[in-house]
Amino acid sequence: MYIDVHAHLTDKAYNDFNATMSEIAAANVGLVICSGYDLESSYLARDLAEKHENIYFSAGFQPQELDKYKPGDLARLQKLCRHEKCLAIGEIGLDYHYENNPPKDFQKEIFAAQLNLAHAEGLPVVIHSRDCAEDMLAFLHEHKDKLTHGGLLHCYSHSAEQSTHFERLGFYFSFGGTSTFSTARKVKKSVERISIERILTETDSPYLTPEPKRGQFPNTPANIPYIAKNLAQIKGVDEATFVEQVYQNALRLFKKLPALQ
Repeated sequence: MYIDVHAHLTDKAYNDFNATMSEIAAANVGLVICSGYDLESSYLARDLAEKHENIYFSAGFQPQELDKYKPGDLARLQKLCRHEKCLAIGEIGLDYHYENNPPKDFQKEIFAAQLNLAHAEGLPVVIHSRDCAEDMLAFLHEHKDKLTHGGLLHCYSHSAEQSTHFERLGFYFSFGGTSTFSTARKVKKSVERISIERILTETDSPYLTPEPKRGQFPNTPANIPYIAKNLAQIKGVDEATFVEQVYQNALRLFKKLPALQ
């Protein structure tokens, strides 16, 4: 059974959701974690999880969405994260990619507040980290006492060398469509270096469609088998062994996730 630990099924690109769910089932993808990136998307992810047995969710404010953040939103996230199918606080983190992104100090303030929330609620965190590797590593070291319930660096894009430092902090790493691209040498080096016990599969759909379907939109969790096959090849193990390992990794990280048949 394949799993997608980070997807955005609340996106408007899925205009025929029933067909999308049928494709996911046909691809033997038995579990999808729908990630929130602001309050509205977190509520929508919850609603999907309530309607579909194989969908779980995470709730949080992604750094690029902080212009929507309002006083009281943290308390609303706290209520959401107590839902039986909320597996993590996320996606949260830092993003320095665009000049017009929210100020770095504000990003760090809300990031720290959400780390505190995850720690208090006994949940892992799902971290978005782009063009900020040194700051991210320093920030996580500073707040490592809030990481006792684990964390995931989703769509990992920093260097293989830096992955060692993140792994020492107890992090897991998920990889998606970019890991299948022939030009993604840095990503492949990271996959080679990271312990197989710390790797998870994601799509970040509707974006980053993997080979051999690159360029098609929207990406869906039904494409996870392409990603898993490629990652297994990079790690030098057979696909069935890799898929089972990924599932066991997910069970260790997401403690509220029940063992599925």
